[in-house]
Amino acid sequence: MAELRHSMAVRSSNSPAKRDSDTSAALSPFLLSPSTRGSRGGGGGDDDGKDAHRSSPLLSHHHHKRVHLLTSPFRSLLALEDPRSSAASSSYRILLALLALLLAAVIFCAPLFWSRLNTPFLCYKEGITLHCPETKEPPSLWENPRAATMSWKPCAERCSNEPSDVPSVNETSGYIFIHAEGGLNQQRIAICNAVAIAKIMRATLILPVLKQDQIWKDQSKFEDIFDVDHFINYLKDDVRIVRDIPDWFTEKDELFTSIKRTVKNIPKYASAQFYIDNVLPRIKEKRIMSIKPFVDRLGYDNVPTEINRLRCRVNYHALKFLPDIEEMAVKLAARMRNRTGSINPYMALHLRFEKGMVGLSFCDFAGTREEKAMMAAYRQTEWPRRFKNGSHLWPLALQKRKEGRCPLEPGEIAVILRALGYTSGTQIYVASGQVYGGKNRMAPLRNMFPNLVTKEELASAEELAPFRRHVTSLAALDFLVCLRSDAFVMTHGGNFAKLIIGARRYAGHRLKSVKPDKGLMSKSLGDPDMGWASFTEDVVVSRHAPHEDGPPRAHLPRLRSLGEPADTLHVQGMRRAIPQIRVAVWPSPRLR
Repeated sequence: MAELRHSMAVRSSNSPAKRDSDTSAALSPFLLSPSTRGSRGGGGGDDDGKDAHRSSPLLSHHHHKRVHLLTSPFRSLLALEDPRSSAASSSYRILLALLALLLAAVIFCAPLFWSRLNTPFLCYKEGITLHCPETKEPPSLWENPRAATMSWKPCAERCSNEPSDVPSVNETSGYIFIHAEGGLNQQRIAICNAVAIAKIMRATLILPVLKQDQIWKDQSKFEDIFDVDHFINYLKDDVRIVRDIPDWFTEKDELFTSIKRTVKNIPKYASAQFYIDNVLPRIKEKRIMSIKPFVDRLGYDNVPTEINRLRCRVNYHALKFLPDIEEMAVKLAARMRNRTGSINPYMALHLRFEKGMVGLSFCDFAGTREEKAMMAAYRQTEWPRRFKNGSHLWPLALQKRKEGRCPLEPGEIAVILRALGYTSGTQIYVASGQVYGGKNRMAPLRNMFPNLVTKEELASAEELAPFRRHVTSLAALDFLVCLRSDAFVMTHGGNFAKLIIGARRYAGHRLKSVKPDKGLMSKSLGDPDMGWASFTEDVVVSRHAPHEDGPPRAHLPRLRSLGEPADTLHVQGMRRAIPQIRVAVWPSPRLR
């Protein structure tokens, strides 16, 4: 019987379940060692401990090694060491001190972490109202950070002792006639180019005709907008200009309809030599020729320096609006500064979100299904070749937004202005046509900036009545009020904004011009987690570096001496570069 009991005990100790139990007990530092269990257990504890040590001496060795790897306070907490020992007492003090420091750090940092985790989205909409956090207006908000470096002065005017080389009536190469197409500012550029090519070919310029545009649908004449007498007299030493077609030319209708009297197929940004080689011989042959189309038909980098200086003279000196327009613009600017009863700075916002601009951009914007269907029908009617069947427009719209070629919506520009530091008390003059979407589309911007007005709100209907006969006259009022503003903000490219920024540079105004970088902003339009704090940190004001060691570059692509908002103005029009402030949003999150 004794032998049987001995063999059963041996088999039980060698069973898999027993081995697993012994292994777990030996490897776990949270379990008591066999010796400890023996000292605390009952009468058979010592025998069990001895059997365990005898059955697995290797596991016992690893167990003691792991226990000693723990520090004294942890061994005491886990009942692996007597807490009444002196070593454990001092270790307890150290551990408690560390825990106290950790607790203090957690208490101090908890509000910061909580505010960061609980940060709202960029803004949130409640109906048609857009809510964004309030900001404090920085002291330098209305200052141009590069104002101290603006030491370049305009030099486009003729020198007093510069001789006139205008050909006489008998010596002229012929007469040229052009149609200035587009809106007011595109027409303005065309007029400047017309004077330039007349100078290149030593020809006589017939006063340009302002052609009706399919978007603006305006039938204004040159004399309805500009001061004709000042235009002709100022340029009398540069180009010979006549008001009308000469009386000896009896076939006047041919200038508008006949192909024989029209010079076509002139490439964009053609050189001065192209006109001398290809256009001048036909003018000498026919005596009077019409040039059309005439949009961007003269380059800037491939013409003589003196020609570009002449274009600056035309744009900034010769083309003056009628006195009535100038006087009304001065009144509007004065009313903007005195709206609060004291003189305050005001911002001019050029908001490009008219129906024509939205349609022409072929970008996708938020709206109902009915609005999208109506816009698709409008695009198909106005631009059938580009619209085709409409299947390619969605990927095209995404690509345009990534490239920053889509107009900013009123709500988007409101968020950018708030992030820049402009408060709800900022006085804003809006230069815009009829905004697509009406009051609902404008609501986010107007609710965030309640002191937002248009010329219709600054002036009475009786005051604006004389200017309503021509859409171009109203655009001229916007142009002049924006030109006099303390800060000018553009929301989309276009000749209006380019000419404003160019004129402010040329005049040496130390005023701020802001151009949101829509390409950089679009990179994070799909980020739903960006908070307001991160957004304001990512709004960076970057500046184009001026050329300190010499004149500005004249080789910038498509740089207009008329106001292209690139690094500098043309060297022919200024003696030094004037920087332009540019807003880069690194990124801009989507509105919630």
